[in-house]
Amino acid sequence: MYYIGIDVGGMSIKAGIFDEKGKLLLKDSVRTLPERHYSEIVADMAELTKRIAEKAGVGTDEITGVGMGIPGTINSKTGMITYANNINFEKVPVVKEFQKHLDVPVYINNDANAAALGEAEFGSGNGSKDVVFVTLGTGVGTGIITDGVLLEGKCGAGAEGGHMTIRMGGEKCTCGKRGCWEAYASASALMRQTKKAMKADPSSLMHEEAAKEGKISGRTAFNAMRRGDRTAKRVTDNYIKYVAEGIINMVNLFRPDCVLIGGGISNEGDWLMAKIQRRVNRFSFGGHRNPKVYVRKAVLGNDAGMYGAAALAMKKIR
Repeated sequence: MYYIGIDVGGMSIKAGIFDEKGKLLLKDSVRTLPERHYSEIVADMAELTKRIAEKAGVGTDEITGVGMGIPGTINSKTGMITYANNINFEKVPVVKEFQKHLDVPVYINNDANAAALGEAEFGSGNGSKDVVFVTLGTGVGTGIITDGVLLEGKCGAGAEGGHMTIRMGGEKCTCGKRGCWEAYASASALMRQTKKAMKADPSSLMHEEAAKEGKISGRTAFNAMRRGDRTAKRVTDNYIKYVAEGIINMVNLFRPDCVLIGGGISNEGDWLMAKIQRRVNRFSFGGHRNPKVYVRKAVLGNDAGMYGAAALAMKKIR
């Protein structure tokens, strides 16, 4: 049996072919543009599927199922994309459309949910039935698995942890609300915090770090902090508190076995996980009296969505 995992993004679509043990045999991608009609983009998905199957020496009749991770509100029961703003999809019957090109079982879910499933099944959450996955990127994405099952909410519109409020009346979020976790803990938020601190302190080493890279990035403050810059240390200390605050809320709600952190910021590595772990240990409800929740770096990187999408099909068919 072979499975296809498709990870849909705003500018590209990635796909991988997996064997029944979850081993990635081959992957490929295709660029796409959000202004195109959905039928053209879905046709690209189908052609990409056929291409990687052919490259792997697998006939399309040997594909047992296809899974898709797609950003936005995804109704996994109806096979409908309710709304995906970054690819301009609204009320798109993606499963039916895909099956016009390839007659195989197709399963869809939100991309953060798929990435969570990928990490839980094949990554750093392997062996855990209760997992919270957090990705720190342009926004803050969350995926929640309880007793081995993805928590989706009504019509797939739930599990949006990035939009819980951590400061009433705080920074404006792209969703239109103020004080969302995403407005403080995303990589975009860290860059805003870095830029503000640099403006206030012209002598900060963050200016040198930004000049080296040619821009302010999520690494700027961390790199300067490691060189002993006090202003950068304040930025990173505050940012870590923001990240930990949201994770503590998720822990108090779901008490998972582990919280897995992905996205570019997670590349800061073990020392960052250790700092977040200490705050989670200290401030989660009940402290040491309740079961410990382990904070770990996600290990599948940009492939997590593909692995999780394939797992959607595997779990439905097994």
